[in-house]
Amino acid sequence: MAALSIVRPGMLTTVQDRGRWGYQSSGVPVSGALDWFSHRLANRLLGNDAGAATLEVTLMGPQLRFERESAFAVAGAEFRLTLDDTSVQMNERVEARAGSLLKFGERLHGARAYIAVDGGIDVPEVLGSRSTHVLTGMGGYQGRALRTGDVIELGEKRSGGFFTHAREITSRPLFLPHGTLRIIAVDQRLTEYLTVGRFQISPRSDRMGYRLEGTASPAAATGELISTAVPTGAIQVPPSGEPILLMNDHATTGGYAIAAVVITADLPLAGQLAPGDRVEFEACSLETAGEALQQMEVVLGAS
Repeated sequence: MAALSIVRPGMLTTVQDRGRWGYQSSGVPVSGALDWFSHRLANRLLGNDAGAATLEVTLMGPQLRFERESAFAVAGAEFRLTLDDTSVQMNERVEARAGSLLKFGERLHGARAYIAVDGGIDVPEVLGSRSTHVLTGMGGYQGRALRTGDVIELGEKRSGGFFTHAREITSRPLFLPHGTLRIIAVDQRLTEYLTVGRFQISPRSDRMGYRLEGTASPAAATGELISTAVPTGAIQVPPSGEPILLMNDHATTGGYAIAAVVITADLPLAGQLAPGDRVEFEACSLETAGEALQQMEVVLGAS
């Protein structure tokens, strides 16, 4: 039964979950929520499975009408929200009546928010995931961003096992227009270049990758290399010397030098960066990266 109608789609609203894992060797990108922490937090607020699909909102939010009585939660980038013209809070479980209209207003901080609805977004799985990869038209809702008039089905509601609110969790500084991302060095010389530089997210950035504008790399003369597997969070340095931070929709292989890789715990912060935001890099150890990820898992609990 269709339970969510798209009145206005926003700038780029897509269905995302944890991603399409296990097919990179066949050239299939992982995709999934750019801010995995906020995606899981929104689901946690409702007692959904951690892998339940949500709607990822980018920069400008949508208007949605609930066609059935539902609970929802919005986490991630901070927006002004109203339900039937009454202000509602982010990072909380909110009850919506059948026919209620959720509107996204002004964006205050961050780039991407996640709308979870009890039962999750129920679109067909493709290779084990409901995530949208727009470039190939794979997954999500008809393989594309949502449009006005689309109707989305929701899964079966679950009860219990949810947070009532999460303000203490989201008090961490995720959404500043200037962020520091911790990285694991791959090439020591290029990593040093990254850690002493200051960069800005280029308007030529998308879910495939962020182009970083700043001082050109001294490694530009190395040119292209033999293609190899590349993970999400890898920072490539092409011949132009302009680094590229690979995000979830990136190709599974690449032929540019890899300077470093952003640690998993800091990928949510990277997912909240918008064009024009500044970013710096700080080298860290594998031990620090593991501890940081463990701390985030503890905060999310058994989700």
